[in-house]
Amino acid sequence: MLGQIAGSSLAQKGMTRWLLNGLALLMLVSTTAHAAENDDLATNSKFSRDTVIDLARKLASSAYKPPRADLPESLSNLSNKQYRDIRFDPTKAIWAGQNLPFELELYHRGGIYKDPVEIALVEDGAARHLAYDPAMFKTGENLTTPLPSQDIGFAGFRLKSPLNRPDTYEDTAIFLGATYFRAVAKNQVFGMSARGLAIKTADPEGEEFPIYRAFWIEKPSQDTNSIVINALLDSKSVAGAYRFTIRPGTNTTMDVEATLFPRTDLTKVGLAPETSMYLFSANDRANIDDYRPQVHDSDGLLMLNGRGERLWRPLANPTKLQISAFQDTAPMGFGLMQRARNFVNYQDLDANFQSRPSLWIEPLGNWGKGAVVLTEIPSDAQIHDNTIAYWAPGTPIKAGTSFNYSYRLSWGTGPTIAPGEARVYSTRSGRVNPTQQDNKRTFVVDYTIPDQSVPMPQTLPHATVKSSQGNISNVSVRENPQTGGYRVTFQMDPGGAELAELRLELKFDDARKAETWMYRWTN
Repeated sequence: MLGQIAGSSLAQKGMTRWLLNGLALLMLVSTTAHAAENDDLATNSKFSRDTVIDLARKLASSAYKPPRADLPESLSNLSNKQYRDIRFDPTKAIWAGQNLPFELELYHRGGIYKDPVEIALVEDGAARHLAYDPAMFKTGENLTTPLPSQDIGFAGFRLKSPLNRPDTYEDTAIFLGATYFRAVAKNQVFGMSARGLAIKTADPEGEEFPIYRAFWIEKPSQDTNSIVINALLDSKSVAGAYRFTIRPGTNTTMDVEATLFPRTDLTKVGLAPETSMYLFSANDRANIDDYRPQVHDSDGLLMLNGRGERLWRPLANPTKLQISAFQDTAPMGFGLMQRARNFVNYQDLDANFQSRPSLWIEPLGNWGKGAVVLTEIPSDAQIHDNTIAYWAPGTPIKAGTSFNYSYRLSWGTGPTIAPGEARVYSTRSGRVNPTQQDNKRTFVVDYTIPDQSVPMPQTLPHATVKSSQGNISNVSVRENPQTGGYRVTFQMDPGGAELAELRLELKFDDARKAETWMYRWTN
């Protein structure tokens, strides 16, 4: 069921730096010294749902040409500090003062954000090119050179909406860097990211990072709660058309409709990829010298497979690159979750990890056979996004064909759970005997029943624990009065194994469901 752990060679080749501050390396990959002609994609023209699909099909019919490299040297070499000194003037926001449910602000090109992004505004079936204007931006004392006057495009944009207060527009979604985008729900702060497409993730030959070359943003009406964004994806291997319907709220949802036109056979492709940061938690604090109990944007991978089984896999920060593949047919959902929601879990007044969103992905339609792939990259700092999850189709997507798929992203606190259903609350482990230098481990897995609208069980559930290597002993289940749920404890002796896959199933006499806990132990 699970893919095998990858060797250490990839990590030694610098995989931990592939997402420097989430974006730096991917921008170096996507930007080349060979410039294409000016793209002129998001132009003044008629617009329909088929416009971007037709452009993607046309792009894919010829060899890939990288974006134009027309960024002045004064902007190309900006430090992070200098780049942050270029700020969009909120008085120049698109649709400002029109009493619409959204406003739009732009990001300037510069620093690691070198690639130009074209933007058009769509209204009444017509697209209007949004030209760059230096007057849209303010600069601070760290930037000593003037901004260019020619139309250099943008790096990306952010959507603002009255998410938490009806009289205040706040950052709701950000599209910035390659095909990365982020969003938040009510009372949350930005954390993990999603991407349009993943190609050759953790591949020894290097990852391919597609980019969004252009966006067509449809003007919302006053009486709507949604906005539609169309995007044109491009890379060496594939071109594609994406359509996002975004609805902010308690959970901010994005309905995504995508059509891919591969230039080459896509044999190592990830659909609906998401990227997060996991440094440490209560489960793996070995050699951690930090006042904070936990540091992460996500603490586990949740899956609802085609059989209706909920699987919970706690995340890890491994010493070697790890890749796990969870085989499935017609998956119902998956996503990286942030379950620890109390400030005491983190004790970080600045990062507010407890308020960062989970991201749940729900395929719309039958995605067939494939696998949810989890990649965990060794990391020693919280600036690195070192955790990636996506759906890998079971068969290659052939060159010269078109491939349609759709899905829903929900940014918030995770999917709803049925009344009375038990879910994993936390995972902890440590040596059986702390005075002995062996690998015998004690595991403590806490379950809670978040929705107790149905009567609680009258008897204790039964726990079954299995391991691919070694021996399991001393399995016990008891009530946990601190959480109102149950605590499962057991011991594992891996023997001489270097890796073991653990699986815990909790069964109730009244047949209520519980998540299946899965864990990868490594020496």
